[in-house]
Amino acid sequence: MSADEPGPDEEQEDDVLTDQFSTDEVYQRVVADADHEVTSGTRELFFSALAAGFAITVTFLLYASMTATTETKIGGVLLYPLGFIYIIIGGYQLYTENTLPPVALTLERLASVPTLLHHWLIVLSGNFLGGGLGALALAYGGVFDDATTVVAVGFAEKGIATPASTLFVKAAFAGLIVAGVVWINFAARDTISRLVVVYLAFLAIPMGNLHHVVVSFTEVVYLTLVAGTNPVPALGGFVLPVLLGNTLGGVVLVTVVNYYQTSGRRLEIDRFQNVRRLSVREWLAGSLAGRSYVPVIDTVEEIVRDPETYRILVPIANPRTEAGVVRLACQLASSHKKGKVHVVHVVQAPRRWSPDTDRPQWDQITHESKRLLENTRQIGTTYEVTLETSTVVSPRSFEEIFILARRTSPDLVVMGWDQEGLWSSARAERPLDELTNRLPCDFLIANDRGLDPSRILLPTAGGPDSDLNAEVAKVLRQVANAEVELLHVVADEADERAGEAFLRNWAEKRGLEDAAITVDSGDIEHAIARAASDSTMLMMGATEKGLLSRLVYDSLHLEVINDVDCSVLLAERPSARSIRERLLGSSTRKRHPARAFRNRVEEAVGSESPEAAEPAENTAEQD
Repeated sequence: MSADEPGPDEEQEDDVLTDQFSTDEVYQRVVADADHEVTSGTRELFFSALAAGFAITVTFLLYASMTATTETKIGGVLLYPLGFIYIIIGGYQLYTENTLPPVALTLERLASVPTLLHHWLIVLSGNFLGGGLGALALAYGGVFDDATTVVAVGFAEKGIATPASTLFVKAAFAGLIVAGVVWINFAARDTISRLVVVYLAFLAIPMGNLHHVVVSFTEVVYLTLVAGTNPVPALGGFVLPVLLGNTLGGVVLVTVVNYYQTSGRRLEIDRFQNVRRLSVREWLAGSLAGRSYVPVIDTVEEIVRDPETYRILVPIANPRTEAGVVRLACQLASSHKKGKVHVVHVVQAPRRWSPDTDRPQWDQITHESKRLLENTRQIGTTYEVTLETSTVVSPRSFEEIFILARRTSPDLVVMGWDQEGLWSSARAERPLDELTNRLPCDFLIANDRGLDPSRILLPTAGGPDSDLNAEVAKVLRQVANAEVELLHVVADEADERAGEAFLRNWAEKRGLEDAAITVDSGDIEHAIARAASDSTMLMMGATEKGLLSRLVYDSLHLEVINDVDCSVLLAERPSARSIRERLLGSSTRKRHPARAFRNRVEEAVGSESPEAAEPAENTAEQD
């Protein structure tokens, strides 16, 4: 018999264990389920948690009713597990049940810590709302008789009277039980086994005088509605210690212990092979989660930033047609002593595509991308800048740009844009407003119609995004001999002299004092279109709302991009938003900087002194 062939004893052992999952197999099922959970939509997750909160109301209802009508404790707890059976067998989202799968995914660095906390917050909010609404129905629906009401109120009063340290320890044991049930649930092969385990395990909570956070919250809400007590002390002294104890018991005593009892082969399955783990920075402060959020192919290496290096990130969807964008980036980088251009070929993959199911296709994509990027590298040689290339194959497209920018920390992102392109047709799953209003660096979006920088028109009203355009125009004037014309549009002809004074002051401060000056009045879009008739490149800055979000939603209020024949560069700089603006949105402000110069222009006309039209230093860019 060969040494590799199993002996009779080994075959008999395999037969005995055919119906039992190994620890690694259980863990694989846990992580696969967690991947589905964290990639679920917020609405789906919240309403599943809401249903679980309603189910907990059933537990509270039966526990109080049975306790009020029976003389022995066992009679009162026999139906306590029913609500939990609904939740686990029915697949609803319960906070304590969620301490196991998402934490396992986070330990594997397939989900970030902020994503885990966000996931918990949604589930806990849904659970509390469901339990609170259930308590409201019990309090005002006439469900309980007087005796049951006294018992139900007594549950919360007993918990409030218990010391916080005791509550914490009791809740930790309850968290251990719940998370342990989840682990066994994934190890069970049939519904009957799962039903028995769930029932017996949750029977131990009331029998051991333990506490579950959602049940405790429901009890407190009921007490508040019936007795009119202040809920704040009860939430802080009763519900909070139970919440912390449940979390610790589920995470530390079960999840982490189960993680470390698995072997190094715990994720050697098709679903998770060749999936990039999150970097430490992404894991601690990122927003990625699950294999659907992580590129299936990623050749972007961890980049160590040199503080003296000016780095430009150029995400491209088609290396054949986006050479102009790469060339523009190389021109901008060449003006810096240590300028680097990082070109990333982003290939959009189907949502559930796995390279393991079609390895030849994976190899073909990687090889073809490398071949196409070879021509791109030659552009860097032409401009004598360091040019790096990478390939990312991801189910994401538009959002992947922001992920790459946060991972590699560039100074500037230069990307192409057109109505038929990948970026414009793609839709990110995360809210676009949040993506586009939290920029990690400066952005230049190029509508490529040749990208000839020989004659540049730069309209400005003094905003910060115009400063970025001014920096780009200075570089192109230096490396491409560009002619720069500045434009400012005022409301009426009476303000044209003031507008000219503003524009000259603005140009001087930004090193563009030799640029041509044009001031026009009337409709902004029409004025820009008229001035751009002889230009080869138009540079525009973002409005207060921003340009990226408007481009994705196809709602750019300036129609100039479609009215002119030249290339268009759209510039946007990161800007901080207050909590109020994040909650309520920010209004679009109209800039009228020329008004700050009106009085001085009138004085200059009266004195016939050109110097008198120069503004004070602090009035140059007032709104």
